[in-house]
Amino acid sequence: MTRSQPTTTEPAAPGGNAPAPARTRIAELAGALPGRELALLLVGLLGVALGFVAGQMGQQVVAGWFWSLATLPVLLVLVVEIAQSLPQGKIGLDILAAISMTAGIVLGEPLAANVVALMYAGGQLLERYAEGQARREMSALLGRVAKTAMRYDGDALREIAISELRTGDRLLIRHGEVLPVDGEVVGSPASLDESALTGEALPVVRQAGAEVMSGSTLVGAPFDLLVLRPAAASTYAGIVRLVEGAQRSKAPMSRLADRYALGFLVLSLALAGLAWMVSGEPHRALAVLVIATPCPLILAVPVAIISGISNAARNGVLVKDGGTMERLAQVRTAVFDKTGTLTYGVARVTEIIAAPGFDEAELLRLAASLDQASGHVVARALVAEAQTRGLSLSPPQSIAEAAGEGIGGVVEGRQVFVGGRSYVRAHCTSTAAADLHDGIEASTMTVTVGIDGAVRGVIVLADEVRPDAAIVLGRMRAAGVGRIVLASGDRHEVASAIGRELGIDEVLAELQPAVKLEAIAAEKRQAVVMMVGDGVNDAPALAAADVGVAMGARGAAASSEAASVVVLVDRLEPLAAAIGIAQRTNRIALESIFIGLGLSIGGMIVAAAGYIEPVWGALLQEAIDIAVVLNALRALR
Repeated sequence: MTRSQPTTTEPAAPGGNAPAPARTRIAELAGALPGRELALLLVGLLGVALGFVAGQMGQQVVAGWFWSLATLPVLLVLVVEIAQSLPQGKIGLDILAAISMTAGIVLGEPLAANVVALMYAGGQLLERYAEGQARREMSALLGRVAKTAMRYDGDALREIAISELRTGDRLLIRHGEVLPVDGEVVGSPASLDESALTGEALPVVRQAGAEVMSGSTLVGAPFDLLVLRPAAASTYAGIVRLVEGAQRSKAPMSRLADRYALGFLVLSLALAGLAWMVSGEPHRALAVLVIATPCPLILAVPVAIISGISNAARNGVLVKDGGTMERLAQVRTAVFDKTGTLTYGVARVTEIIAAPGFDEAELLRLAASLDQASGHVVARALVAEAQTRGLSLSPPQSIAEAAGEGIGGVVEGRQVFVGGRSYVRAHCTSTAAADLHDGIEASTMTVTVGIDGAVRGVIVLADEVRPDAAIVLGRMRAAGVGRIVLASGDRHEVASAIGRELGIDEVLAELQPAVKLEAIAAEKRQAVVMMVGDGVNDAPALAAADVGVAMGARGAAASSEAASVVVLVDRLEPLAAAIGIAQRTNRIALESIFIGLGLSIGGMIVAAAGYIEPVWGALLQEAIDIAVVLNALRALR
């Protein structure tokens, strides 16, 4: 078996910049406050202040003008928004606020109108902030795509833009570069990390004549690539289009409070009309409408959501908007990628099998000593394991490395070969211990070690399951997630072994991005779906799921951009905590809605009976606001 292991870094594309780590995007959530909403709030505050100053000076008419003028900008914005939403069949509680402000100005109660405008502007500001400024841009995904390529022009190399590449061009791909187009390997083999595309944890060696995909990273020696398709028709460009399409198809989440809008609107208008009709006093109707203005809902729901988002962030999870917080609480199906999500995404030494009479530690020490001369990712894994065990490594000599196959050299006067089974056996006169491979699980990979002309042992590596994976899945089931699916680009035997170990309901393996997208669509027809992944190949599925969760600590930047939730630490536990936080946040938001509606309805009845004037009704509404906002702030804990 040839040697291979994943890299954990994402090198810069040629001619471009490497994507920034996901954790640096925390600042996106706390971006600048929305300009329009902030301006309206300041106008409302200024109107209240100037009006009171004018009133204290005995200028009641001037005070009324100040209050009315401060109300008009908010009312104008609100009317425009209502006019835009009504043709779409969206009836929101904002209609009550518009009616209250208009009635306050018309009936000579400008202070009441100004207070309603002030609270509405404040609620809008909080809601926009809760949604956040972090748009799921495609910049990181596009930033990974190579901008230029080294093309052979006769015997010379010339750097050109990838848009100029044509089928049949021959390129030189250098170590660490991302393949800019789909192509065919020419000449020497290519050792590629395809994990960002397929989810396969271990890099693969593609021999001459094999087709390779754009978006793969070269982790071995340079090789030549024959262009098979232009950049626009290549695999990576297709993934970009899948993400864009999935994002466009996702319907925006309606505000939680709006679900109760129509019934409450009808009730409020009916009660206000009844009060006016029975009493003959329009001011009673205005008092009812002022109290009915759903400031508790406009304020308390976003406050609860902001609090929940802050709580999740403290637990290492970035929730990008309020709609996602609500959907996260409703998740009933979880779809997990394997590599880098349920597993670490890095191969580690799991077992050392030494030939009879040969010490395991000595086997690893000699192999790691030789591998110090190799830049191969598996070589680094062996060296890291030896260092972890405190083994003393010696410098190798007379080194000869065959790309993607193995390495040979002299360590402390002993001839050592490390690599694939066939490579090592070809350099050993004695293969009596070659049966050491028997019984090794197909889901693992092996490195064969030959010393002094004989096969001396096998080192087994595997992409290990995260130790917290089983606990997290159990907590998710306890939280109401009834179905868990593993959707991986990895081999069937590898994915199935993980599925059995973790008790997963269904395992889907060897999936290309488009097929994984279809699997998400099928699950969404049954329940609210959460997709958890970390690679570029997961980005379309993350964008299409009801809730896309990216393992952002080490995952591809594209997945963090496409997802609506980013786990900022390299552990799964925060995800289970975030689901609990989302469920609690939703409960508190609903409590705030019902408390606010209940108190408002009680106040409306008293106002309809003539016991509350419009201005006092506005102040009563502010007291209700304070009560429900304090309740909403419990989501911080």
